[in-house]
Amino acid sequence: MTHKHSLSTALVHAGRNKRVTQGSVNPVIQRASSLVFESLEDKRQATRKRAQGGLFYGRRGTLTHFALQDLMCELEGGAGCYLYPCGAAAVTNSILSFVSSGDHVLMTGAAYEPTQDFCHIILKKIGVETTFYDPLCGAAIAELVQPNTKVVFLESPSSLTMEVPDIPAMVRAVRSKKPDAVIMIDNTWGGGILFKALEHDIDISIQAGTKYLVGHSDVMIGTAVANARCWDQLREQSYLMGQMADADSAYTTARGIRTLGVRLKQHEASSIEVAQWLAQREEVKAVYHPALPSCPGHEYFIRDFSGSSGLFSFELRQKLTPTQLENFMNHFELFSMAYSWGGFESLILYNQPEDIARIRPGIPRKLSGTLIRLHIGFEDVAELIADLEAGFARLQD
Repeated sequence: MTHKHSLSTALVHAGRNKRVTQGSVNPVIQRASSLVFESLEDKRQATRKRAQGGLFYGRRGTLTHFALQDLMCELEGGAGCYLYPCGAAAVTNSILSFVSSGDHVLMTGAAYEPTQDFCHIILKKIGVETTFYDPLCGAAIAELVQPNTKVVFLESPSSLTMEVPDIPAMVRAVRSKKPDAVIMIDNTWGGGILFKALEHDIDISIQAGTKYLVGHSDVMIGTAVANARCWDQLREQSYLMGQMADADSAYTTARGIRTLGVRLKQHEASSIEVAQWLAQREEVKAVYHPALPSCPGHEYFIRDFSGSSGLFSFELRQKLTPTQLENFMNHFELFSMAYSWGGFESLILYNQPEDIARIRPGIPRKLSGTLIRLHIGFEDVAELIADLEAGFARLQD
């Protein structure tokens, strides 16, 4: 688009230039490995333009991929967007694109568990040291920056326990100590639109597009939107590591984004209503929803985010016994047990306090009760609350 538009308009019209739509509303689905050159000069031109969205070879992308990449850049304000087969691939390959043996990574201690495992296993194997930090450390993160710190990785809100860090203070602190550090964020919870990462001097905004971008629990894809400083290196290193997404996944993701705004508004409204109800329950010790004052970092959420989504957690006053867990978790009518989130359906999972302690290295805040994570979908809120109420009743059996 040639003019600056509101978010709701951009969600509908971004990434829809005539080159990729070929006269239709949605981009064409161009499935291709080999892309034919009409002449040697055509091949020379394609070679020169292969990194700038020109058709060259299937792994570099087709019109379908270019449409999604353009769309993501418009939404997140980036110089370029790389597509990956899943969110974990987006995280790991973004980090690998900038580190070498002997480098140091600062990683939030409340990161998505596979991100932590990648640091413990893969980065350690190639000689990259990781320091895990408390996501609520704020400007004190500067004390952890080392001369060889190459990547600082953020996540907001935190995985499972939903802390909202003071991102602006952390970014300023890192830049004052090491201006050339590459700062990345897992920005999945807000769909890349509720928190404008690159506007806060973050270099790369990463999403598991599997969640809210797709929105229907049927496609896996990852995205990394980079600023001009980091785009060339992210693109070429990811390409060399063989990363790509298929055309059908790119198409479905672009189509899902068209309704991202209205979907997030419904997720927000329903999840806040459920969270407020839970906050009144005697069985609940605390509700960790960024929009509620009980969530650590709530003041930063109010300041930095334009809204909330459907994922949050709450802590029970007690640690459930195995029998109580069976009774509570096995009999919900509307809440399904499944990994992932971001779809139209409501989901539920649990973690015991010792599980949280194990996957939250270096974080002083400990849980005493079982943690329940919910994703609130589009079912009737009163019926979702009734389903949870029946679950609490089963704890008395």
